[in-house]
Amino acid sequence: MLLRLAASALATTVIAGAALPALAQTATPVAASQAARFEQDRQSILAMAGDYRVRFEFDETTAFLEGYEPREPTRSGGHEIVRVIADTGTFISLQHTLVAEHGGEVMIIKHWRQDWAYEPQTVLTYTGPDTWALTQVADADRAGAWSQTVWQTDDSPRYGGVGRWDYANGVASWEARTWRPLARRDATRSPPYDRYDAMNRHVLTPTGWVHEQDNFKVRQGENGLETVVHEFGVNTYTRFDDYNVAAGDAYWTATADYWAVVRRRWDEAIIAGAGTLHVDEEAEWGSEVSEALMTLADRIQSGEIATDIAIDEATRIIAEETGQGG
Repeated sequence: MLLRLAASALATTVIAGAALPALAQTATPVAASQAARFEQDRQSILAMAGDYRVRFEFDETTAFLEGYEPREPTRSGGHEIVRVIADTGTFISLQHTLVAEHGGEVMIIKHWRQDWAYEPQTVLTYTGPDTWALTQVADADRAGAWSQTVWQTDDSPRYGGVGRWDYANGVASWEARTWRPLARRDATRSPPYDRYDAMNRHVLTPTGWVHEQDNFKVRQGENGLETVVHEFGVNTYTRFDDYNVAAGDAYWTATADYWAVVRRRWDEAIIAGAGTLHVDEEAEWGSEVSEALMTLADRIQSGEIATDIAIDEATRIIAEETGQGG
């Protein structure tokens, strides 16, 4: 059943001549009576595109495991461009790219991607360490709702959820509760928890938007899942373009065809796995193949390797990682 759903869900969009797969994002036509609200939702999603100064703030608040001391607050930030790389009407894909300077040199880091689908039949969810699965969305939960699927820097999956945009009191917001793998800020320090039970919230502001995270940090105990500590996080995106925005766009121009195929290869791996995917997680990079896939893109941009050769290598890497290799 999941395989049939996955195959029917592999919609393909064409942007600037490049085929971009949209896994598990099958959406229904929009009825005339829903058109105004549907378009309002679309504009809320598209409003997250732009050039930003970003501030990342995370605070562990309350411990639930005896003897555990909440860690010190973490603060970081930078500059980030967010670009629309696909828009079919009922499916929108936003790619984030970090632009940093170090020692007088500009550094470009492909960051996360968020895909939005209207009234999806399935959503790709995190089901526990190293494992993701296509989950069918009930009809009652689909009506008027959008899924958000978030992908790692190498376009391997991170988490997905379904929710509805809300406009109460003049504020546009969307939220969904999702299971999520550990972020780098936690994974690199070997904490006593291995996943997040997270409320994921996006809210538009007059100067940009915020991404709020209300996280319970959880581990597998002898008698089931146990909550170790609660965390609140807020990532603030403030419109700002006084940095080398062009460098981020140049990276994407040089590597877009490569990343389009990488996305398709991950989708194909999920379909081949009958709606499930196993990817070994790695603390520093997210997935254990991320460094290799990201390095290939850097080599394309620098002119060290041709795009078609990098694509062949990425295809081999993903096939081996997902057990699809010959």
